[in-house]
Amino acid sequence: MDNMQRPIKVLMLPWLAHGHISPFLEPAKGLSRRNFHIYLCSTPVNLSSIKPKISEKYSSSIGLIELHLPSLPNLPPHYHTTKGLPPHLMNTLKVAFDMASPSFSSIIKSLGPDLLIHDFLQPWAVEAAQSHSVPSVVFFSAGAGALSFMFHVIMNTGSKFPFEAIHLHDYERTKLIKLIDDSAGRLSNKDRALQSVERSLC
Repeated sequence: MDNMQRPIKVLMLPWLAHGHISPFLEPAKGLSRRNFHIYLCSTPVNLSSIKPKISEKYSSSIGLIELHLPSLPNLPPHYHTTKGLPPHLMNTLKVAFDMASPSFSSIIKSLGPDLLIHDFLQPWAVEAAQSHSVPSVVFFSAGAGALSFMFHVIMNTGSKFPFEAIHLHDYERTKLIKLIDDSAGRLSNKDRALQSVERSLC
């Protein structure tokens, strides 16, 4: 009886880095074995390198969906990924990703997914899903300890993490806080992370 039910459609939107896309692919494989159809959405340059990792076993249940970012100065399509991206263009890539929100909304409308699973740098993805009455949940590819530490730094900048074994040297903490406060477009990395979590179902 369960096999006759239509597959649950899940759209996944990881950040444009292989260290995020690959961890999204693993739960996609697991879900695809349980009557889920997965759509993994990213830029063409990322999808071209992830395609060989999807074996024939999963090819009918994991689809790759291209998200085209707008053309910006100094950011040609081969830079629509963090792989090989010059560090000074990281914020430009985030802005271009933000600008792809209308295209992503069109993808949601076309696919009609039952759920969106998104990364933590694009709170606009949640807004796009909500506009089509699609629930969404944030997925973190990092471990619980690292996430706990990171969110403690974000929420309690001046206080020490309660577990002394996990700590940063002063120069490392300074670099981390600078990264957290760094802005691309209208949002800082801190705002992106907090909004993604606050808008998530879980």
